[in-house]
Amino acid sequence: MTTVIDGKNVAASVIQTVKSATAALEKSSGVTTGLAVVIVGDDPASHAYVGSKGRMAKECGFKSVQHTLPADTKQEDLAALVAALNADPSIHGILVQLPLPKPLDSEAIIQSILPEKDVDGLSVVNAGKLATGDLKTGLVSCTPAGAMVFVRRTHGEDLSGLNAVVIGRSNLFGKPMAQLLLNANATVTIAHSRTKNLAEVCRNADILVAAVGRPEMVRADWVKPGATVIDVGINRVAAPERGEGKTRLVGDVAFEEVSAVASAITPVPGGVGPMTIAMLMANTVIAAHRTAGQTPPQF
Repeated sequence: MTTVIDGKNVAASVIQTVKSATAALEKSSGVTTGLAVVIVGDDPASHAYVGSKGRMAKECGFKSVQHTLPADTKQEDLAALVAALNADPSIHGILVQLPLPKPLDSEAIIQSILPEKDVDGLSVVNAGKLATGDLKTGLVSCTPAGAMVFVRRTHGEDLSGLNAVVIGRSNLFGKPMAQLLLNANATVTIAHSRTKNLAEVCRNADILVAAVGRPEMVRADWVKPGATVIDVGINRVAAPERGEGKTRLVGDVAFEEVSAVASAITPVPGGVGPMTIAMLMANTVIAAHRTAGQTPPQF
């Protein structure tokens, strides 16, 4: 029987740990965990994301602050806001919702966030800490951190002797995911659009992680029988069976056919997606514990 990994269930358990850690920190040191979210412009999808992050932060017992700026905000004004949040001791996590409206330079803004408050894990300092195996003081990008929770809960902390293949080499996901697997002693291959014999490379994987943004690209004959398959893709495809103009969400993995081969697989939707916000909350409470000189919780 194939295990379909329930992302909502795992995310709920992460949030439960965050709530307990938030309450314990407040009780032991009087510190309320603080998260500031900055959104620029009026993109509806971005506002929906920010709204759900704010609600979750409040549910976790955080001080939750949102700064909503107009689309014509100048670079220096946005930079000044980030600098003020960097200097605010009541804020432990700063999140600038991407993408920013043009012509704002998002990279300059992201890199200006203090690494210890960079709860999205996107600063070059946090990327460098992950690359050198420093998981004690760095913060890890939320989506790969969430995917790694699934891997650990399936295979344990030590992945010695297991082959892992990550399809995708983005700075946001592919590279940090590969580093996390490597830090857990897996033998890791990073594959991508230029990889020769991609299906053959994938068939060698005990843990196969797909993050390429191509609907249902990974087929059953790409997958080693008994492998764990983590699908990070979110693709909207036409669904004429639901009616004219209707669409549905699918991953990078052909779920139905791969489910017959894999021993564990994440669905889309309902797999990695719910973990991203959960790990954002986890990173924020970790940052608050470090600032207060306390040992952060494990996720």
